Amino acid sequence: MTQYLVRHRTTYRYRQHVAYSRLIAHLAPRTTARQRPLTFDVDVTPWPVERRQRSDFFGNTTNWFTIDEPHHELEVVSESQVAVGPAPTFDPDASMPWETVRKSFEFPADTALQQVVQYVFDTPVTATNREIQAYAEASFTPQRSMLRCVLDLNARIYRDFKYDTKATDTRTTAKRVFELRAGVCQDLAHAGVAAVRAMGLAARYVSGYLLTHPPPGEERLVGADASHAWFAAWIPPFGWIDFDPTNNMLPGREHITIAWGRDYGDVSPIHGIITGGSEHKVDVAVDVTPL
Repeated sequence: MTQYLVRHRTTYRYRQHVAYSRLIAHLAPRTTARQRPLTFDVDVTPWPVERRQRSDFFGNTTNWFTIDEPHHELEVVSESQVAVGPAPTFDPDASMPWETVRKSFEFPADTALQQVVQYVFDTPVTATNREIQAYAEASFTPQRSMLRCVLDLNARIYRDFKYDTKATDTRTTAKRVFELRAGVCQDLAHAGVAAVRAMGLAARYVSGYLLTHPPPGEERLVGADASHAWFAAWIPPFGWIDFDPTNNMLPGREHITIAWGRDYGDVSPIHGIITGGSEHKVDVAVDVTPL
């Protein structure tokens, strides 16, 4: 396994004083079949009067902070060490036809499948329409193995959608992404989730980090890495399989998993409520360093 040190710094600068902040952070790596968290710590400035850690509904580790002193600036810095293994290999023809998988959700036979069913349903961000369904149907042809269907879908999103950092924002819906045929990794992940769900199947949104490589001959820039996102589909008999449509690949050694949920709203790195503050600016710097 490859070990990494991940440092994620988020700084909020407010135009006016904030009197009170209540924050929830999804910053701690998850334990998965190919990933093992080693250490994790998070610091907040100003110092919180209350802080706690708990698991959310989806099993993600969340950190909660309460700050009740006036402040113009808020900084959250997390640091973790994690060991990550290679992408697993699967026989595409060993999975069931997608129609069989869809039918299994009609009467979930066991507790595990009952937990999966929640990822079949739309959210406001990933709601589908006829355009999304038609796009998905080109990959989900009759009696095709489900793994082949999603591999094909993943490759088509990579080919058909332009990576564009200025086309969308964190509130952009999957419907809008399909209209634009453009977006960032978050948007392409939502496109994958929406397309799979349009076929009556289960998909979830995954947030994490990706080790980036500088252009040949150039040094890595401190803070130049970024958060990443992809999607996962429930594919028996294998279970959940991750797909990265931004890079047309199955996530492997350079993908670090943080959290998963129905869409970005369930796993955003930091969100909460504040009193005061007015306009604000956010700076984010991420470093993923192989050890």
